[in-house]
Amino acid sequence: MKNAVSWVLVLILTITLLNNCLQTKSYKEIRAKQSFVDQLRAAYSSGDQKKWPKPILDPSKPLFSEIGHLPKVEFPSDNPYSEDKVLLGRTLFYDPRLSNSNQIACASCHDPELGWTDNRKFSFGHDRQLGSRNAMTIMNVAFAKSLFWDGRAVTLEDQAKMPIEDMREMHEHIDIATDKIVKVKGYEILFEKAFGNKKITKDKIAKAIATFERTVVSPATKFDRFIDGEKDAFTNDELMGLHLFRTKAQCMNCHNSGYFSNNLFENDGTSLLGSDEEDLGQYLITKRPADAGKFRVPTLREVTKTGPWMHDGSFNTLTEVIQFYSKGNPESSKHRSTIHEGVTLHSEKSDMLKLLELTTEEIHQIEAFLGTLSTPVMRPKPPVLPK
Repeated sequence: MKNAVSWVLVLILTITLLNNCLQTKSYKEIRAKQSFVDQLRAAYSSGDQKKWPKPILDPSKPLFSEIGHLPKVEFPSDNPYSEDKVLLGRTLFYDPRLSNSNQIACASCHDPELGWTDNRKFSFGHDRQLGSRNAMTIMNVAFAKSLFWDGRAVTLEDQAKMPIEDMREMHEHIDIATDKIVKVKGYEILFEKAFGNKKITKDKIAKAIATFERTVVSPATKFDRFIDGEKDAFTNDELMGLHLFRTKAQCMNCHNSGYFSNNLFENDGTSLLGSDEEDLGQYLITKRPADAGKFRVPTLREVTKTGPWMHDGSFNTLTEVIQFYSKGNPESSKHRSTIHEGVTLHSEKSDMLKLLELTTEEIHQIEAFLGTLSTPVMRPKPPVLPK
């Protein structure tokens, strides 16, 4: 009996000691983890990017621009900024008389209350026709080096005319649209103030709209405040998401600079060649086979407000997007080639895209960080249209 009691006491003592050891180890791990988080917080909120941890970049991307604040907007010498020109451009942006039906304006697909897009997979255009690509936000478009998913416009002035003449969008010839604006007497004073005379031309219309679009810029975000020294602005998850964004997840390869885009074209395996949803991307503009399936890298600023995401609006949540990249963007072999106008094309997915194996917690943390790049919804009052 005494032996049995002794063994029980030994067992209890052993369990107690093991439990204490496990708790000690657990406490040490927690302290170590918190210490790491504290170090990251101090570095990233220091206001000095030189103190940030070194990013993990793909060897194929020798040119790199660190994430940070948006730069100052630059206006072209042949289309300088003026408040009067912005007012005119904003008014034209909301005016449906630029369309064939007099019912569709630029603002129809680029609504400020919806992140300056329309939150649809594909936008409705003339006669309720559906477009073939997701409408990109115009917020911060001043920092884009080319426009549209395929880069077919080099400047905002070029871009402003294209939706007007697109058969699926506003379905109006630019000259006819200009003549309609000429007939609106109320526009004369707006053009005179903006350009020094009352003459209305298609080029002035494009310049005014482009000038307005360059002013649609994000205010300071939580991210901007955090890296400027507001160290408590980020939660631990947002902080870890920022660190993962720059390291393990390798988002920085494409989404860098203050614009959170490298302004290049990449193939992420979503062109679906050979299917009914096939989209040849940049190839349609350049006719270079290597560009088949490449699309412009979009900005991630305001990204929580601009869904659904990708050129075809195929993802409804940011979680799905991050999971897609974590899996290395698996591309079905049957959707990697097609024949277009007698030319055989192949989808060559970027070598940067590889299996990341992000955990569920890490995916959540990256999404939390992306939320810090967005600002409160804008609800500006539309302008009164001239008569």
